Amino acid sequence: MLDKPNTQLENPLKETQLLNFRAPTIRQLVDQRKWKDLPLFDRAGAIYDFVRNEILFGYNKADNIQASQVLADGIGQCNTKGTLLMALMRAVGVPCRLHGFTINKELQRGVVPELVYKIAPDNILHSWVEIYLEDRWINLEGFILDDVFLSALQQKFVPSRESLCGYGVGTNCLSAPQVNWLGQDTYIQKTGINNDFGTYTSPDDFYAEHMQAFSPVMKVLYENGIRHVMNWRTNRIRAGKVPVIPLRD
Repeated sequence: MLDKPNTQLENPLKETQLLNFRAPTIRQLVDQRKWKDLPLFDRAGAIYDFVRNEILFGYNKADNIQASQVLADGIGQCNTKGTLLMALMRAVGVPCRLHGFTINKELQRGVVPELVYKIAPDNILHSWVEIYLEDRWINLEGFILDDVFLSALQQKFVPSRESLCGYGVGTNCLSAPQVNWLGQDTYIQKTGINNDFGTYTSPDDFYAEHMQAFSPVMKVLYENGIRHVMNWRTNRIRAGKVPVIPLRD
């Protein structure tokens, strides 16, 4: 049986440095969207849909940035979009926690430039968000890719293949992955997972123990060059220009 959140031990609604949901831009967003006026189930769904489609799939300067910065960037990947999702959920009273993993770098192929892919770490830091709703924990990972990006990949590969590990996707059901909010688990990179770090109260706690290993030189290159190329590639994929890469069956 799934455990119920203990507010004294887990603090599933607490604001943290990264989950800075009292930041003016986040409070303004919550007020403008009137999410707090919705029933709990619907407010969770509205926030999920906002992060999935209005924060485009892309790469920020680092994993451990504040939710307000992700919102300002307007883009994010699993870890950064997850931070924003958690902050917004807590802002409207939905308890949540982070589940940490690593994924095989193969999942990023097609987004990462090939020269960088060859020297990239085999394991890439990954996470999804778990919210506590209707007396159970719900796993949310399907918010990572926006609909336009995912649709471009579906148009490229469906119906010739259902299993895909690459281009930011790890699924065995590409034509109809579990990404829409129905009050159930959602996934889009699950098949790429190769290590499980367990659950954390906040991304702050997770990154205190786990950070992507970059040399100082690679960190500078990523922040100032590589990620911009990756974002250029995600935009091209959205436009239907999907690069050809080796894919495993």
